[in-house]
Amino acid sequence: MVLGAGPGGARRLPPYVVPPGMPGATSLDSGVVTTIAPALPAAVLWDMDGTLIDSEPYWIAEEIHLVESFGGVWSDEHSHALVGNALEVSAQYILDHSPVELTVAEVVDRLMHGVMRRVEERMPWRPGALELLTALRAEGVRTALVTMSWRPFTDLLVRLVPQGSFDIVVPGDAVGHGKPHPEPYLTAVGLLGVDAADCVAIEDSPSGVRSAVAAGVPTIAVPHVVPVPPMAGAVQIPTLRGVTPHDLLTLVGAAVSR
Repeated sequence: MVLGAGPGGARRLPPYVVPPGMPGATSLDSGVVTTIAPALPAAVLWDMDGTLIDSEPYWIAEEIHLVESFGGVWSDEHSHALVGNALEVSAQYILDHSPVELTVAEVVDRLMHGVMRRVEERMPWRPGALELLTALRAEGVRTALVTMSWRPFTDLLVRLVPQGSFDIVVPGDAVGHGKPHPEPYLTAVGLLGVDAADCVAIEDSPSGVRSAVAAGVPTIAVPHVVPVPPMAGAVQIPTLRGVTPHDLLTLVGAAVSR
């Protein structure tokens, strides 16, 4: 993969396999053949903000703080317009709708590091997410983190989650096109070496669901901060609480059979 200039001129980092031995790591090439039951997906692809962890309120709080520091006012309407977007897209939106005088990269940096400080103080798991993630790993199902947050944040998340949680991570600064473009999910399935149709994506936002569906990944939408309109290839549930690995293909079966 040729690395180009990322958002705001920053060097774009590649998606990555989590190194064995690092917290949150598991080996993709352990030499052990694991037989996965037909009732389980080949891999589960997790969105992060709003799906795995309830960090969207942290992002909104940091947006308000940033805009107010420049003498502006930030509404819920503006905050909700940013949910699920690529960070550079959200940063440009803030610059277009507020008196903030920074570069796109500076806006992203301020917001992201503010959210990271909050997450380090308290990890806000979404209901049922940690339990499902843990159960998937116990069943030997491969997992990927596919997020629009950039690598400094995903590195922090990988350190904080239980060891062995993710096989690969695709951060927002590792792709040329963010959600709703399919590139993030196509990158994940390519790195895992699985067929998109055999996987399940879990998302909370319209742009995230569109990204996964466009990549051919059957998707479970768990709407949180903003509603998700009905989409072919996706099914909606109110919560992950009580959902088990063996429920996933049954749930998405209703979506793909429409």
